[in-house]
Parts: sequence; structure tokens; C-alpha cells
Amino acid sequence: MLNHTTVTEFLLLGFPSLHHQEYLIANTFLASYLVILVGNLLIIALILSDRDLHRPMYFFLCNLSSLEIFITTCIIPKTVASLLMGNKIISYPACLTQCYFYSFLGNTEFVLLAVMSYDRYVAICYPLQYPMLMNSQLCVQLLLGSWTAGFLATIVPTVLVVRLPFCNANRIDHFFCEGVLLIKLACAETQIVELINFITFSIIILGSLVMTAMSYLYIINTILRLPSASSRNKAFSTCSSHFTFVILGYGSCIFQYVQPSSHHTSYYKMVALLNTMITPLMSPFIFSLRNEQM
Repeated sequence: MLNHTTVTEFLLLGFPSLHHQEYLIANTFLASYLVILVGNLLIIALILSDRDLHRPMYFFLCNLSSLEIFITTCIIPKTVASLLMGNKIISYPACLTQCYFYSFLGNTEFVLLAVMSYDRYVAICYPLQYPMLMNSQLCVQLLLGSWTAGFLATIVPTVLVVRLPFCNANRIDHFFCEGVLLIKLACAETQIVELINFITFSIIILGSLVMTAMSYLYIINTILRLPSASSRNKAFSTCSSHFTFVILGYGSCIFQYVQPSSHHTSYYKMVALLNTMITPLMSPFIFSLRNEQM
């Protein structure tokens, strides 16, 4: 089917019920973005400059911080500009680009979280073999695998969305272009596209969550068998930051994506706000204040 799109731009409605507070919302977004940017850049700089932190755990954390910067940069600057200038129009190519990178980076982050949980599993359950098992070559391979999985999980849904025709409707009730809502505007049958979208997100989010949960079940079982309380506390402290971030990230995204599109509610935008701004805002504090070495 050829794309007979006549829509050349979309209107992002943003927060219509808070129209008179848009400047306040924009400044809040901007301040949060600056904190996210500075916090994660400091984490990256610290890890790169301190040789004591040149270990697999911090290698993956450095890349997680980079992903947080990329994801928020994909969303927040455009949102701030729209709110401050009152121009909520986004072109068709720009909307598709934002959809793609948001999904691609988000999928990559979920796979990376599973990789980080595996790293903690090896470190706690096999401490003597850890340096040999988690060598630099494997770490690079796991990182490349995370980015590859994120790309492959995003490319097919994106191609299907690109092929959809958009004829008249161009109002997106959101503060950024999001694939699930964009599909609803198509003037064609979208059940297959929605199903593939749903299956893809379910595999990535729930698949990585299962891997993470299994890793932590083995970790908790190992920690509880340690002889001393100090050893147990030290072991728990090495994975508490990652575990906290996992709860925040998976909790919001499962509610947002792993459900049929017909079940999306008015809370969808608020959950997206938690996922795109609040969790990234808390991330630098979670990984620095709860980590003695950081």
C-alpha cells in the first residue's frame, strides 16, 4: 500500500487544561532538563576520569547516563520551545523522527537495564570469577547487543507507521509525537500495525523485565546466605541503585505501552511525563547518592 499522506504537520495539544500555566510548565521542563543534563554529564565525566571506576558496572552506568541525555534531548527542548513560543506545530518528518528516536532509545535502555542486572548477578553470585567472566570484550559485546536490539525492535513498527496514510486528523493530545497516538490518526485500518507495535513493546519490556527479575532472584538468594550482616548490607548496596531505577522505569512503561491501545486512559500523558522527565531527573541522584564510590 502506498502512502497517500496529505497531512504535512501535526498539532501537539500539550496541556490544554493548564493553558494559563504554560510558561510555568515550560520553565519547570527547562530546569529539569538542565539538571538531567548536568547530572548525567557529571556522572560520565567522573567515570571517565577516575580509573577506580573503570569497571563493568560503571561502564554500563556511563552508557545509561548517555541514554538518559539522548532520550530527554529528544523530547524536552521541543516541548519547551512549543510552550514558550506558543507554536505547537511539528512537521510530519520531524514527528516521525521524534517517534523513532524515542522508541529506539527507550528500547535500548530496557535491554541495557537487563544487561546491568546480569552484571550484578555475576558480581554477587560469582565474585571470584567476575573479572574473567565480565571482561572488556564481553562488556562491549553486551553494549552493542543492547543498541542492536533497540534498533531491530524499533525499525519494523516505524516502517509500518511511515506507510500509513494521514489524511485529515492531525491533533495529537500529547506534549510530543508518540507512536501509539500517531497510529490512531491514520485514515486506514491500523489493527495489524497496533498489534505488531504492542507485541514488539511487550517483548522488549516484559522480556528484559523477566531477565532482570531472574537475576535479582538469584542475587537475593545469594545475599541471604551470606554469613554476616555487614556482608549482606555491602552486597545489597551494590545493586540498590539499579534496582530502584528498574522499579521506576518498568513501572511507568508497562502501564504506558504493554496494554492494548483501546485501553489508554487520560492518565497516559501523566505516565509519559513520569517516564520522560521525572525518572531521568531522579536518575543522577539515585546512582550517585546511593553509591559510596560515586
